[in-house]
Amino acid sequence: MNEVALDAIRPILGVTTSILGRAWQARLDEAGELRAMALAQVHGIPDLLARVLAAREVGIDHVATYLAPKLRDLLSDPSRLLDMDKAVERLARAVIGREHIALFGDYDVDGACSVALFGNYLRDLGCELSIHIPDRLTEGYGPNIEAVTSLARRGASLLVTLDCGTMSQAPLTEAKRLGLDVVVIDHHLAPERLPPADALVNPNRQDDLSGLTMLCAAGVAFVVLVALNRELRRRNLFTAERPEPDLFAALDLVALATIADVMPLTGLNRAFVRQGLAVMKARGRLGLRALADVARLDGEPTAYHLGFLLGPRINAGGRIGDASLGARLLMSRDEVEAGAMAATLDRLNSERRVIEEQALEAAQAQAQAALMEGDAPVILAHAPDWHPGVVGLVAARLKERHRRPAFAFSIAPDGTMTGSGRSIEGADLGRAVAAAVEAGLALKGGGHAMAAGATLASGGDRPFLDFLSQRLRGAVEAGRARSALMVDALSTAAGASPELIATLERAGPFGAGSPEPVVVLGGHTLADAVVVGAGHVRARLRAPDGASLSAIAFRAAEEPLGQALLAARGGRLHVAGTLSVDRWGGTERAQMRIIDAARA
Repeated sequence: MNEVALDAIRPILGVTTSILGRAWQARLDEAGELRAMALAQVHGIPDLLARVLAAREVGIDHVATYLAPKLRDLLSDPSRLLDMDKAVERLARAVIGREHIALFGDYDVDGACSVALFGNYLRDLGCELSIHIPDRLTEGYGPNIEAVTSLARRGASLLVTLDCGTMSQAPLTEAKRLGLDVVVIDHHLAPERLPPADALVNPNRQDDLSGLTMLCAAGVAFVVLVALNRELRRRNLFTAERPEPDLFAALDLVALATIADVMPLTGLNRAFVRQGLAVMKARGRLGLRALADVARLDGEPTAYHLGFLLGPRINAGGRIGDASLGARLLMSRDEVEAGAMAATLDRLNSERRVIEEQALEAAQAQAQAALMEGDAPVILAHAPDWHPGVVGLVAARLKERHRRPAFAFSIAPDGTMTGSGRSIEGADLGRAVAAAVEAGLALKGGGHAMAAGATLASGGDRPFLDFLSQRLRGAVEAGRARSALMVDALSTAAGASPELIATLERAGPFGAGSPEPVVVLGGHTLADAVVVGAGHVRARLRAPDGASLSAIAFRAAEEPLGQALLAARGGRLHVAGTLSVDRWGGTERAQMRIIDAARA
């Protein structure tokens, strides 16, 4: 397969400063290579696979579990989660009594998947449902008093919040006053003082010791449904007329939410995503099938497809359209309806791209100006005309380009600033924002390590930025010091084959906490490079022996990487990227997603 072991001491191919300003280093040090050798010998696996596993710190006794993660091995007793038994008792009573249950979810992918998980389960058991997804612009994040009041008037006796509710003191106090019982199912960082609820299941409560802090809200919701299913089975609820729902078939939703919410792919999350992808491959869920078709997802779904094709389209409804579209699509059982909703989300996603690019241009200018004044650990950009639905995406692009936490804010007519931030590994943005709220520097805010949101009073951006910069400076400096591109293998255009990719994929799924293997092609000629689609750069790499490989750098045409590729046509480059199989037209071809390059 032509891949080779790497020397961790010297930069890969002598690259100390790539086009993106990074050194290229071997992911494995000398001790890691020895671990890899032991893994290969003990388990009889290919050397390259052993190196990938060793680099992800897979122990010699855990190889089988890592390569084939199963829920039965990784899902412990749900009752370990605080308030789980209280939640299950109240939910079981509602199901048995066929009560009117209100589901209140967030407007992102995790919220839509959580609502669809619960909604499908409860609907299958004959419960009457009311579902509310708040409008990002008019309602904002989480429960609000007006929506709670409306749900109570519609006859709901139980309110279940999904991917929200942990910070909702006033709305949940009102829900209790109106006579609603409340179950909160969430994963966001929790304050010390919790809102009133009959049960609050959240592994990120300060008093929860379950160790499941890595779960997204859909993951927590799935665990709740496992416990509820167990309780309903114990109470002999299931009959031929009221059969037990198939929870395994819902893992496609858990996988999608886990990837879209950038949860670490370790432990239980690996089993969720691996088995969820297998469920999705069968294309049994009408909504996801319709969405895959409009996204032109050809071949088996991967974690990449969930994060970059399906997730953004579901999010588009909550960003610039109807916030309920995503959840409704995932619950749809009508093929025509699902197709229409998927087409709408696809159109909204295209509109979102245009809005995002316009905001990004101004944000980049602000970021560059800030960095010219000094090496700021955190970037903050804002404007009155930015659509609130794209500020999180703008923050993500700033973070990617400048490799440091970034916030983007939209300014309302009254001066209030509403924004979203994205972070780098090691810099816990959610906790920093929560601390800013406690310090009175943000009106409200919260999130998790890699993403957070905040609302600031007029003129509050500078104190907020100074607070985050001071709190995160050390973590950001350490994270940027580790920002060298870590390389797993050297190969060639001929060696980058579907067989090599199949070997690498055995260690998947890849994502946060389990990075996709990076392969370097040394000294290849850039036979061609053109701009295609929405600012992508498509290239063809030719090895000295004449073999060639198709490659693409996504959204890079106006970025330093894309500009360098376009300028280097006909020249020789070292190219770094990740490999995948293109199954277009019924044939399998290897392709590379370029993430960096250096002059040979």
